[in-house]
Amino acid sequence: MARVTVEDCIDKVDNRFELVLLAGHRARQISQGAPITVGRDNDKNPVVALREIADETLSPDDLKEDLIHSLQKHVEVDEPEAPESEAIADQTAATATDVDEPEENIAFDRMSEEDLLAGIEGLVPPEKSDDF
Repeated sequence: MARVTVEDCIDKVDNRFELVLLAGHRARQISQGAPITVGRDNDKNPVVALREIADETLSPDDLKEDLIHSLQKHVEVDEPEAPESEAIADQTAATATDVDEPEENIAFDRMSEEDLLAGIEGLVPPEKSDDF
């Protein structure tokens, strides 16, 4: 393939913007040392990436998954769920301990109006400057 264009790849990836994202991601992979699946023919990395997509040597879905994975900052790990009988036992144990303990009266720090005014009066005003 002498020249590759977006029209050569659009039948593999429907959205032109997604095609640009995928080709850019693949070109970055190639520049980081990933093996290429087509002949280079003295082409630059973006052209090689588009040729790989056009020749279907790489799956666009795999590229998309890899792109999404590279952009994720937090990867959630699926943890196996506990069997239903253990989950029910944990819930009943938690509610039983909650009922046995008396509620504590939670009091927040309260300040009277006089204390607030005294605190405000004790503040030192900022120095005057020519900037304001």
